[in-house]
Amino acid sequence: MAEVEQKKKRTFRKFTCCGQLIQLYSAHQWCRLNWGLRRKQHSLLKRLRKAKKAVPPMEKPEVVKTHLRDMIILPEMVGSMVGVYNGKTFNQVEVKPEMITGFRATHSSCFIPLKQWLS
Repeated sequence: MAEVEQKKKRTFRKFTCCGQLIQLYSAHQWCRLNWGLRRKQHSLLKRLRKAKKAVPPMEKPEVVKTHLRDMIILPEMVGSMVGVYNGKTFNQVEVKPEMITGFRATHSSCFIPLKQWLS
């Protein structure tokens, strides 16, 4: 009898991250990454990559301004300089490895601490 060739099963799920990185994100963030990034988020990542490539080693890249306060911080963003809009001005934030688990808005303060009002 001739051997019957089995069709290769198609995989429909594509995992964006594997290993211990999955455990760092909350369920909401992980589901959002599985749904996929939107066009504006992809363009932000593209601009961040371009800014990091343009600088020589051991220097900080240029600030990339954005209004995306709800963007999840990904590992490839580490070392980038981002200007996050708070409604009035762009707050400059340097993305560090400790920030990977959060959103961009949580690391950009939206108020200016005052030392003392009139006494």
